[in-house]
Amino acid sequence: MSIFPRISLKPEVADYLRSVFLNKEVLAAVGDQEAECRFQKLLACLSHPPSHTCIRASTHLAPLEDIRHKLAEELEKMCSSPAGEVSAQIVPHPRVPDALLLPVDGPRPVKQLSSEVVVGAQCGSAVLRGAHVFVPGILASPKYMKAGDAVSVLSDTEGRCTRGATSFQGNRVFVGNGIAEIDRSAIFCSDEPVKGIGVRMVEPLYQSPSFDGVLPDMAFLQNLPSVVVGHVLGPRPGERILDMCAAPGGKTCHIAALMRDQGEVVALDRIRNKIDRIRQNAQMLHLRSITVYCFDGTRAVSSDPTPGAEGPPFPPESFDRVLLDAPCSGLGQRPSMSCTWSLKEICSYQPLQRKLFQAAVRLLKKGGVLVYSTCTVTLSENEEQVAWALQTFPFLTLQPQEPHIGAEGMPGAGLSPEQLRLLQRFSPELTWDETGTAAPLPRRADGDTIGFFIAKFLKN
Repeated sequence: MSIFPRISLKPEVADYLRSVFLNKEVLAAVGDQEAECRFQKLLACLSHPPSHTCIRASTHLAPLEDIRHKLAEELEKMCSSPAGEVSAQIVPHPRVPDALLLPVDGPRPVKQLSSEVVVGAQCGSAVLRGAHVFVPGILASPKYMKAGDAVSVLSDTEGRCTRGATSFQGNRVFVGNGIAEIDRSAIFCSDEPVKGIGVRMVEPLYQSPSFDGVLPDMAFLQNLPSVVVGHVLGPRPGERILDMCAAPGGKTCHIAALMRDQGEVVALDRIRNKIDRIRQNAQMLHLRSITVYCFDGTRAVSSDPTPGAEGPPFPPESFDRVLLDAPCSGLGQRPSMSCTWSLKEICSYQPLQRKLFQAAVRLLKKGGVLVYSTCTVTLSENEEQVAWALQTFPFLTLQPQEPHIGAEGMPGAGLSPEQLRLLQRFSPELTWDETGTAAPLPRRADGDTIGFFIAKFLKN
């Protein structure tokens, strides 16, 4: 159900995306009217949150049903529902053995108040997925706002609100009501950066539990396609596996958990302050098989490595499996009310992805598996990269994926129907406006995801 405006894009980006979703191969497959309809649905669904929350359960530490029961007990403390009712809402995914699904209630009939707090777009998106408003996200508040005041929270979708303002009349979207936890003066007049909750949401437009501090070692919030990636990679105990672009470490930790923490998972990321986050997640989830390095993945392979060195760069054919969850334009993320990037920025990722892919292929052993994934919807970063890889590296072959709960690949890159069927593209526009509550939650969840892409290769 659409209640927000379609995602706001620069005209050049909107035109580019339209040309992608109405390319000649798509038009030949589904016709002009259906292709245009899918594109319009994509723009609509991107500004709305998915209809479920996905939790990856730490099944390397406890059985799924035990985690489900503990989670229901914790959520009962946060809301007025009986434990049995909460437990019934938490549904195990039938094909993803460590995924739990919880329905999102929304949009709800919430009346907007006269007292308004304006937050940044990223903060507003987090609220739509169950978060409270943290102080750094607040841009504007009433002049005399005090702790305890009831306020409406609005998201500045275009990033035009001046921090410290007392009001804002630009493009904004109402995301719910809450109670201020802090005075205005403490937010904007403090010499030191202020942290913590600024507005506690009590009437969100989309009701979803806040998982902040809830069973941190047992329940890990992760989008369903991101959980699927770990299973598609298929890690086995005793293997040596590389996660090339690992931060913040959710997929790294999942790989180690699927290996039952036996073997080695090497995690790379080029940004130093993100490395600590990977280590923190590994420690929180009691995983000891993860080794983390701050290193540029494009330079991670060397034909003449330093003798005796354990870290990167590594010799060729060092890893049994490689995950390349590549840096991308991120156009599949939901909810996203606005993207301010230029077309040049959107199109800048393909060369970097290819450099990383070339390094990944060299680092992979013969007979090894390489999984490539993105959280974007463009052809150039997804199917076109697959076509390029198959042409550039004739010893790579596409492999079936398990589980395969998304759609097949999108036509437009010259791939055959058989090749497209081996790809997995999560395309929320295909089921948008059809995900009624009458359908079982797993079926709704499989279609109503973020936009995501997965390709699995075997090195022959």
